[in-house]
Amino acid sequence: MTGYTLMHEHTTIDLSGVKQDADCRLDCYEQTREEYRHLYELGVRRIVDVTNDGMGRNPEYIARMAQETGISIVQSTGFYKEPFLPERVYQQTVSKLADWMVSELCSGIQGGPRARMIGEIGTSKNCMTEMEQKVFQAAAITARETGAPIYTHTTLGTYALEQAEFFRAQGLPLDRIVLGHIDLSGDLDYIRRILDTGICIGFDTVGKNNYFPDEKRAEYLMELEREGRMGQIVLSEDLTRKSHLKEFGGIGYSYLFETFLPMLRAAGMKQESVDQMLIHNPARILGDA
Repeated sequence: MTGYTLMHEHTTIDLSGVKQDADCRLDCYEQTREEYRHLYELGVRRIVDVTNDGMGRNPEYIARMAQETGISIVQSTGFYKEPFLPERVYQQTVSKLADWMVSELCSGIQGGPRARMIGEIGTSKNCMTEMEQKVFQAAAITARETGAPIYTHTTLGTYALEQAEFFRAQGLPLDRIVLGHIDLSGDLDYIRRILDTGICIGFDTVGKNNYFPDEKRAEYLMELEREGRMGQIVLSEDLTRKSHLKEFGGIGYSYLFETFLPMLRAAGMKQESVDQMLIHNPARILGDA
């Protein structure tokens, strides 16, 4: 796959029921299509959509978006985190949940295209609940059986070392697992400790300055480049709300390329590091290389 890959996005998502906020139902097809077409012009050729069961996943919507924009959109299987888990997680065994994920990876989602990613599976702030542990166990079984990569959610970057230890204990290849939202930890030493395990991390909330400023993201990435750690990092924005789209006053999906990468380049980041995070690491994680 040539071109850039965004490793953690949502083409459409609906968390509005739990959050009681209509803004959390991202279903703006025309606006998203125009933004994705602009991403194509900027060199993006693939987006990993980590919307799964219980998050308002819509395989047909995504397939049509891919066809109309020219961007390959990787679909995902799995379950998110509490309180967004579907009833099947509470009712079924770990084995049954794994069987369901294996089926989506091997036979297709609702008769449509096959999933290629297990994700985003998540933990709560500073802990893994009993049901979240059930999902992680099912995901590990699925990954061993299918070889599929895993993308996780950490709440504000917490519980990442524990996630890494869980996957290590399961015997999974850590270089094909990405721990999400690690930029939100706001702790460079903690980030180093996570990277020391050999697992990959997402600086995947780029542009969400209300959580953590991009100036610090850039500062951290420049330091990690100096330390030779670019081979474990991927980038994305994780847009989830209508108000994140440009037409409604948000930064839009192109912010990473039009604002953040120029910030990195102005700070002295090498193009080979940018390519590592947006081309080569995604290719390895997704099994292209």
